[in-house]
Formats: sequence, structure tokens, C-alpha cells
Amino acid sequence: MHYDFETILDRSGTNALAIDGLGKIPGFSPDPPKPGWDLIPMWVADMNFSAPGCITDAIIRRARHPAFGYFLTPDAYYDAISSWHARRKGVTDIRREHIDYQNGVLGGVASALSAFSSPGDEILINSPTYVGFTKTLAAMGRHALHSPLVRDAEGTWRMDYDDMERKLRDHHVHVAILCSPHNPCGRVWERDELERAMALFERYQCVVIADEIWSDLVLPGVRYVSPQSVTPWAHDNTISLFAPSKTFNLAGLVGSYSVTYNARLRDRMRSVSDATHYNEMNVLSMEALVGAYGDEGAEWLGQLLSVIDRNVDLACGYVRDRFEGVSVYRSQGTYMLLIDCSAWLDEHGWTLPQLEKAGWDVGVAWQDGGAFLAPQSIRINLALPTSRVEEAFRRLDEHVFNA
Repeated sequence: MHYDFETILDRSGTNALAIDGLGKIPGFSPDPPKPGWDLIPMWVADMNFSAPGCITDAIIRRARHPAFGYFLTPDAYYDAISSWHARRKGVTDIRREHIDYQNGVLGGVASALSAFSSPGDEILINSPTYVGFTKTLAAMGRHALHSPLVRDAEGTWRMDYDDMERKLRDHHVHVAILCSPHNPCGRVWERDELERAMALFERYQCVVIADEIWSDLVLPGVRYVSPQSVTPWAHDNTISLFAPSKTFNLAGLVGSYSVTYNARLRDRMRSVSDATHYNEMNVLSMEALVGAYGDEGAEWLGQLLSVIDRNVDLACGYVRDRFEGVSVYRSQGTYMLLIDCSAWLDEHGWTLPQLEKAGWDVGVAWQDGGAFLAPQSIRINLALPTSRVEEAFRRLDEHVFNA
């Protein structure tokens, strides 16, 4: 079956943050475009595509029954997760008892931080850093201890293992957050990279919180490796967090889950999340996951990845060939792109806010990378019809970078 990824989806008036939130969150949301320009939403990390019919059908089937009271989680939910990971990622040892619902990946991070750290503790995390992690750590009284990623001679983002070890040792760190695929850099860590990181975490006896929410969105030709799979120690000392939300554009339904093999870690997580009573699954979210994690969802995802891969090629080609002074690493995963504008800004005497505003004025709603600890960079969402990505970069070419 062929799925439609080229129709321009009208999300206005649906309270969609990416569209209806422009200009409403000072310091975070882009400004609306100037008169005469239509909006191309490229900031919030959700997709401008319709969810596949297997999801909407599952929700509608359940919604036809008029009672929405307390419910049990069926075997189908756990079976769908286990089957999905086996087929998509080659992980075949996930059992029902290893899976726990989490009220969003950040909710899972919060529960893990509460269970394995104390206020005032430093938590190791690579930077650039997803802004949600930064805010969650601060809100919980933990301190983010950033270990900057570095770009090698080919421009590829790498972990700095010497810096990580120095910070683990000198700051007595016992909890680390690992993100793969990395948001916002787009790296998909290879097995040997994960092995080296896990060896450090083992040496300093860290509990590892692995954000794997983007793990389905790995581009063609790249192999995803589960952090839990690389060593026996990693298997038993990592709490991995997943969700169908990025994969199928379901963030508004809120429905994530953790996979924790170690019963001791799992019990401590549950003692925190259960005590607050907030960690309760939504029945429609549950039905959406079961609908998504089947054959139709897998077929839809395969076609989606081809579209995103094409959009990444298009965007990187513009940067390489037309935007002198701008550099980019070609993402291996996610649908986000981080472009480094530092040389262009220096040459033109602009500030990053001026550059951002120039894009916003012509309808390109891109996002400040500074919030992700990527100063002088801009984060761009490429999960749109290719025609809209092409139009956005044409405007950036003619009216911003080469105006």
C-alpha cells in the first residue's frame, strides 16, 4: 500500500503547538511570518503527516464503546511491544514483566531520577542536550553535568570518553543519561561507541537512563544498536525509555514505556511512579500503540523513512552548495537537523536572533539551537512533505543566507 506523505496537512485551529503556538511562548516559539508569507512549521519535534489508518482505526473502534472507565492492560499491549522490538531492532528478550508504562519519556526520566539520585546530585549527560532533559533536571533539583560531544575531521559527532571519565570520577556521578539516536545531533551510536560508554558507566557504577524514543527513526543504511544489548552489565543496569509518539506522531496522546531487565531497578522505579498515582495509562493511548505496532505501522514507517531520508539529502545539499559559512552533520536518525551558523554569523556581523527572525519573517519557523546548548546553531524539523522542505530552503537561500 502506498501512503501519502506529500499532501500538505492543515493543522491550524487544532491547538497544534507547531502552528497555533507561534508567538505565544516568549523565548521559545518562533514569531508568526510577515504578511504575504505562509507558515512552514519546522521547529516543534512533531510531524506534519497524518498518522496511519491502523492507529485511527484502533482509536475509533474503542471510542465506539461509550464507557471509558477503569481498565486492565491487556496482553495485546505487552505482546505488541515485545513483537515490535524483536522485528524492528532484533531485541528478542523483552518480556511482559520488563515493561512499565511511563507518562511520557520525561516522566520516566523523572521517576528514574527520583529513584536513583537525590536533590543536588550531578547527572552526566552529553551536550548538545535535549531541552526537556535540561528542564526536568533543573525542576527536580538535580544538576546537569554536560560532557560536550565533539566533531571529528569529517564533521561526525563523537563522545569524548576522556571528558566523560574525568567528570564521572571527579564529580562522583552515579546516574547518567544516554540518548540514541541523539537529539538534537542525529547520531546513532555504533556498538563499539556504546561499549566504551557502558564500560565507563560500569567502572563508576552508574545507573544509565537511555532515551530511545527516536530508535524507530533510523535512516536507511544505518544500523541501530540497543544500548542494553552491548554488554551483560548494560543489560542489567540500564533503564530504556521508548514511545510510539515520535515514530507515529502521537505526542498528544502521551504514552511511553520503559524496559528494565533488572528486578531491583524496576522495583525502585515502580515505587516512585506508583506512589504519585500520576503514572496511569490512557485507554486510547494504549489502543493507539497496539494499532501502531503491527504490520501496517511497519509498512507506513518504512515509507516515512524514505521520505525523511530524501528531505535530509535535500536540506544538506542546500547547506553544502548554497549556504557558505554554514555547516551541517547529516543526521543518521531522527527527523531533526542541526545547522551550525557560526562562521556565517561572524562574516555577516549578525546575531543568531537576527538570523532566526529573518527566517521567521518569510515563514520558515525554525528553532534556536541555544536552548539545546548548541550556540550559534539552528534546529530544523524535516518531517514535512518534500515540497515544503524544498520551499523552505529556497526561501532561506533567496531571502536569508544569500539575500
